[in-house]
Amino acid sequence: MIKQNFDELKEIIELNSWTKNKEGVDKNGEVFAKWMYELGYHQEIYHRDSIGNHLHFTSKSKEGKKLLLLGHLDTVFPPESFEVFKEDEAWIYGPGVCDMKGGNFVALEALRHVHKKFGEIDNIDFLLVSDEETGSDDSKYLSAELAQAYDYCMVFEAAGRDDEVVIGRKGVGTFFIDIEGKAAHAGNHYSDGADANLEASHKLMALVALTNLEKETTVNVGKISGGRGANTISPKAQLTFELRYTTIDERDRVLKEVNKIVATNYVEGTNSTLLGGIQRDVMQPFEAQAVFVERINTLCNIQLKTEKRGGVSDANIVASQGVPTLDGWGPFGDGDHTIHERASKKSFAERIVLVSQILEHFSEGAFEN
Repeated sequence: MIKQNFDELKEIIELNSWTKNKEGVDKNGEVFAKWMYELGYHQEIYHRDSIGNHLHFTSKSKEGKKLLLLGHLDTVFPPESFEVFKEDEAWIYGPGVCDMKGGNFVALEALRHVHKKFGEIDNIDFLLVSDEETGSDDSKYLSAELAQAYDYCMVFEAAGRDDEVVIGRKGVGTFFIDIEGKAAHAGNHYSDGADANLEASHKLMALVALTNLEKETTVNVGKISGGRGANTISPKAQLTFELRYTTIDERDRVLKEVNKIVATNYVEGTNSTLLGGIQRDVMQPFEAQAVFVERINTLCNIQLKTEKRGGVSDANIVASQGVPTLDGWGPFGDGDHTIHERASKKSFAERIVLVSQILEHFSEGAFEN
């Protein structure tokens, strides 16, 4: 195994890049931009006021297929909570080593390999967004728009335990039902009230009943709030719930039923409003993606292991635009989103070699047909 130098990765790991730390996220982007400039990339900056800027690095464009590499600059750790980089013989530790500064580093090293071999890079671009860890509420529109210009996408979230790449991710939506009732004294004027809490309980049961575990569809009411006190009929309530699904058919089924539940008054005198929506649509395996996998297997003389995950990433966004997308090209790691986050040195080395091979074949035109 080639010994990898992680000094550059250490530099960005020690930069606090919490999503809400705009200064830190932008600094991370500036460091990365310096490395990309050395490879001949042009940078398009999408400036943002309250979050970090999104960065789109474009290579020289020529006739033929175009490949998008996709990553994110932010992490989940507020300043002074976890900012240490360390390593031992087998692992490196620190915020973002697998989620996903480490993945971005794999992409960078592979691009360096291509640049060294060919002297330039064509038709391989790199998008780094700044708000993935909070749901990509801003960047998802940009990612969806830019994705339409590409024929393939590789996303650099962490690999699976056995180096799996990700071919499917559940779609996710977050919703809120605001319920208006009518307050009344629970002792003297009970019948004059319209109990928002009671309405919420009926809606909660109806929502949870939409879960279909056989189809891996879940509806989870994760938070309920409402009421003033024990002696008052509740005038307001709110349900916060999440939908996760593996197919577009299930998404549409549940959304149709949710609208019916919201429109139904179980308690006379209440009124309900639905807020929220689909955050990232499903990454559903399809034929063109399978062809992408098979082409990699043939060209690199390997047999990629694949998996589906319940969690979401920006791969969902690009895949929902019809672009053959594979996720999990970063190193294997664990403990992500905790102070025990680590990534495997062996996996780093293997991923850099494999991604370099794929990008080399792409640069030689092997994905044109």
